[in-house]
Amino acid sequence: MSYLKFLNLVQSIRALPSFPKMDSVEEQLLNAFAAAWHTNKPITVVDAMNILPNISTATAHRRLKTLRQKGMIALNTDEADNRIKFIVATPVTKRYFAKLDECLAKAQSN
Repeated sequence: MSYLKFLNLVQSIRALPSFPKMDSVEEQLLNAFAAAWHTNKPITVVDAMNILPNISTATAHRRLKTLRQKGMIALNTDEADNRIKFIVATPVTKRYFAKLDECLAKAQSN
């Protein structure tokens, strides 16, 4: 079954020392960001705090801080309004999603 193979491959990626350990909320946030980034939609911190309806804004804010500390997201300040911060992917994030993409391709190939 391709899906189970994919899950096993993802588990091995998550165990790599090159990627920080993330909890389920951090992973959900990162996946939601990836979907927005894929469509070139900018994500403000305020947007990010409300992106998961089942997570409180306080929890989302704490996880944004930990994702930033882990190097999985960065913040860019809006050029017109310094109060607005945009969440952007980092090189670590891009490598992480590239590895997940490899897992998906590998799971589908057999």
